[in-house]
Amino acid sequence: MKVCKFGGSSLATADQIRKVCDIVTSDPERRLVVVSAPGKRDKDDTKVTDLLIRCAEKMLADGEAGQELQAVIDRYAEIAAGLDLPGDVIETITAALEERLAYQAGSPEKFTDAMKAAGEDNCARLVARYLSAQGVEAQYVDPKEAGLVLTEEYGNAQVVESSYDSLASLRDAPGITIFPGFFGYSSQGEIVTFPRGGSDITGAIVAAAVKADVYENFTDVDSVFSARPDVVPDPAPIEELTYGEMRELSYAGFSVFHEEALQPVYLAGVPVCIKNTDNPDAPGTSIVPKHARRTGAVVGLASDGGFCMVYVKKYLMNREVGFGRKLLQIFEEAGISYEHTPSGIDSISVVFRGDTFTPEVEQRVVEQIKARLKPDSVYVERDLALIMVVGEGMQHSVGLAARMTAAFANAKVNIEMINQGSSESSVMFGVKERDADDGVRALYGEFFRNA
Repeated sequence: MKVCKFGGSSLATADQIRKVCDIVTSDPERRLVVVSAPGKRDKDDTKVTDLLIRCAEKMLADGEAGQELQAVIDRYAEIAAGLDLPGDVIETITAALEERLAYQAGSPEKFTDAMKAAGEDNCARLVARYLSAQGVEAQYVDPKEAGLVLTEEYGNAQVVESSYDSLASLRDAPGITIFPGFFGYSSQGEIVTFPRGGSDITGAIVAAAVKADVYENFTDVDSVFSARPDVVPDPAPIEELTYGEMRELSYAGFSVFHEEALQPVYLAGVPVCIKNTDNPDAPGTSIVPKHARRTGAVVGLASDGGFCMVYVKKYLMNREVGFGRKLLQIFEEAGISYEHTPSGIDSISVVFRGDTFTPEVEQRVVEQIKARLKPDSVYVERDLALIMVVGEGMQHSVGLAARMTAAFANAKVNIEMINQGSSESSVMFGVKERDADDGVRALYGEFFRNA
């Protein structure tokens, strides 16, 4: 049995949905299909999820959102007409959207999640209806009826463990099951969504629950590439990655697969295959527990910006029991989740994403560090990017660090920080955001073009 998930670009138009249904019906093992909301039809278009967010925001601000709601209805009407579906389909979708818009959720977060989830929900209904119209045994399933229970964290939910037992029954459903991605229900019966891109997470949860033989994640590229194509022209495709390697690359900016989506399939041991809806016969990229064959030392490079670093220095810091705990407690009290803590004998840095680190929060954190830890110095560095060099083969190779730092030096990229995990499967470099792309290109030239 295969679970396959299709992203927004694969479902943006009637022609794309036809293509998706042809892919599904071409393989009798593809019996469980997870769908996203319709994405952009072209680069200047707006995703249905973003239209729904605008609708929710307008309703919360003004108490009405007729024009914004109509924009959503029009997108679905265009798709339904292109699929030659009868008019009652859009009447049903319109009624469902109007009901959501009138929903008194009690909080903006609840209401916004209920509106956002309509994108995937109605897309799943459309796909199931189209397949049925083609004579295929197919049915839509509501995540609530299937038993997908999530934590009550609106816009940032996580799956409740009991969901896996409930969802396992989907394996025995007849025909093809169409499951909407991105959302589930709280224990109180309220609609709750995952973070953006969360349909990947839904697909992985369902694949793990039914113990699928493979989880196929269809997107708009032939494979995962060794670097982002917008940074490195024509990067080499990656045939095979381990879960750990993909996790590192996703964390550092690879948008092809949501970084949280690996945990369910990793724990269940379900292999993943990234494939292209527009080129389904291409082999794609396999994500597996361990490599079936020896690979090169480095499999991929990734970078992501928007990081901050707080550097704390104190002589004989290593002699103070609890120094690190006290420092991290200050960040916890400020509601900041840290990413890395590289350290020396008398210094420690805390690296974190800087989107919530306002000047006011910075002042409060620095004052607390000075008052409670009495450091010799403390300073904040902003506008940092992290570059990840990833590959489990690195632990068997000698001289890689020298090659990496030489590549940076030749590109005149200054290294602010270096950190290597104990698994030796990745090395992280901190550089100024303005230098990140140059750093990635330099590393690519060293490890791929000179290989």
